[in-house]
Parts: sequence; structure tokens; C-alpha cells
Amino acid sequence: MDYLNENVAINLRNIRKGKQMSLDALASETGLSKSMLGQIERGEANPTLATLGKITSGLRVSLMDLVGAPREEVYIIRKETLSPVKEEKGHYKNYAYFPYEEDRDFEIYSLELTPGGRYVCTSHGENTMEYIIVFSGELRIDIEGESYSLGPGDAIRLYSDKNHIYFNSGDAPTRFYMLFTWR
Repeated sequence: MDYLNENVAINLRNIRKGKQMSLDALASETGLSKSMLGQIERGEANPTLATLGKITSGLRVSLMDLVGAPREEVYIIRKETLSPVKEEKGHYKNYAYFPYEEDRDFEIYSLELTPGGRYVCTSHGENTMEYIIVFSGELRIDIEGESYSLGPGDAIRLYSDKNHIYFNSGDAPTRFYMLFTWR
């Protein structure tokens, strides 16, 4: 399940329960079947925009109320539930753990590079800082002619307002986390 479907599942359940509605009542308000709504709440369905429109009309909430990050005290993301937001076979997979949101000033991603793989990034904008921690493998970062090599447990902070490239310079897969902040 990708993070949007997970957001919809959690938010739909929370909104419905907050309005003290049963699935039967929600089905009646939306024109959708109880089983479809149950599948969406369990994260087992990939609802279309038309379906989401029926749900927002039935609940009288905005689309962002459904797809935005859930307002929970504790929010767990399981790796096995994530789908890559970007992927190039034989090079990389990029997973969004905490992608961009208007009310948050950071993003967190996990990147997996295959041996010899590379990931090319353009500028992330002025005043954007990138923090990287390598968990496994060997990582080389090239930024406008300068190269930086990192191994497991190493970290780097950089302004990411310039084009940069990540390379797996080793024989094994490389895994690292990226935290972006901006001012």
C-alpha cells in the first residue's frame, strides 16, 4: 500500500468514527457499497478520484482531509507497505516515508541503490538542506565536480540547491536515508 492509500484508509476510518457513522450509514450517504468502503478503510483498495469525491461529499469534508497525513499521536509506517515513489530498474528505488506537506518543514526518504546504480538530482531549491545517513553499502555523492565518499554509519549535510548525483560505488546494495529541510 502506498502512503496516499494508507492516509485515506486511516483518515476515512477516523472521520467516520468521529461522526459516529457506521459503514452502512456511510454507504447510504456516498452511494458506495459497504464492502468497498471497508476495503478502503483497510487499505485493500485503490480508490479512484470519483470514489474519493463521493466519499468527501458524503462525509462533507475536503479531499485534503482524506489524503493528507493522518492526525494521530503515533503514526507507524511499515517498510513493506511502501511502494517506491521513484524507481529506475537496475539503478535505484526511492521510498517516501514522510513526503512534503504544507504544515511540515521537512521530508524523509529512503533510497536503495543497486551496485553501480546512480540517482541524479536537480536542485531542490534555494535554502534547502539535505541530511544523509548511510546504513549499508558505499555511497559517493558528486556535487559540481566535488566527490564525497561515505560508508555505513557515515552522515553528511549539504545544501541541495545544486545538481548532485548519488552513486553506489561498491559491490553490494547501498541503503541511506535523506532528510530535507528548508527555510
